[in-house]
Amino acid sequence: MANHKINAGIIGAAGYTGGELIRILLHHSKVKISFCFSRSQAGKKISDVHTDLLGDTELVFTNEINTIIDVVFLCLPHGEAKLFLENNHFSPITKIIDLSNDFRLKENANDFIYGLPELNKEAIKQAKHIANPGCFATAIQLALLPLAKQNLLQSDIHISAITGSTGAGILQNEATHFTWRNNNSSVYKAFTHQHLGEIGESIVQLQTEFKHSINFIPYRGNFTRGIIATIYIDFEGNLDDAKAIFSRFNVDAKFVFLSDKNIDLKQVINTNKCLLYLEKHENKLMIISIIDNLVKGASGQAVQNMNLMFGFEENEGLNLKSVAY
Repeated sequence: MANHKINAGIIGAAGYTGGELIRILLHHSKVKISFCFSRSQAGKKISDVHTDLLGDTELVFTNEINTIIDVVFLCLPHGEAKLFLENNHFSPITKIIDLSNDFRLKENANDFIYGLPELNKEAIKQAKHIANPGCFATAIQLALLPLAKQNLLQSDIHISAITGSTGAGILQNEATHFTWRNNNSSVYKAFTHQHLGEIGESIVQLQTEFKHSINFIPYRGNFTRGIIATIYIDFEGNLDDAKAIFSRFNVDAKFVFLSDKNIDLKQVINTNKCLLYLEKHENKLMIISIIDNLVKGASGQAVQNMNLMFGFEENEGLNLKSVAY
């Protein structure tokens, strides 16, 4: 397979995650984009919608689907991926990576594997169908799972996290309109966010007796992309103990890095990285986790999963530079 390119299709290619996938896959040495499906933009050039791709591609959106394809990415709104697959059938060889929340929870998963590589890498390598994790869920799980692995989540968990406006999708609504979002911030879905379910299932996968509350306060930020999550829990060890736990857990993780200095969001924007920073305050351990919600929180992680499924190098096409300044 070294010189063979697989054929990829993208369903819902006109949205933010679809655009990020196109950008990444255009520069992926092992992939050829076969089609970019969009009913609303069919016939238009990709670069007329995703204007950052002007000069990179002459591809055009289509409303036709090639069902005999190596891999298809579903970049559809939540609730629509399951319906799409019920009405459109791909060949037995086609691997499916869904970026919505339709198949993330075990009760809805069917044969979909939860695609957090730092948790399920070996299963992903053998999978035919992948449920790509949510963006908040990715940042929060990478901050908590090293502790769950050691059975150290022995108290309630407290999380506050803020996300950029792209996390709400490309369709306009009151909370994404410039005049509302600019110079503004708000709490939404406090204690009830839909990503809590997948976070809880992943914790229990490693710490089977976990029964504590996960108290999550999400914020809408007045910036475009990125997530910064701050978490604190009870922790009896010292800071060096905590760092050792995180280092051991992530020894084979290609995109998770522990920083000795406090971190800021621009360090990860445009990359597939998750950066973590730890502080100890009396009996509390504080964990800061940052990702780009459109890359490690969505399209980049989807490509990371694809790489694992097809036996490519895990970081193929994903050695991306942050904006930093």
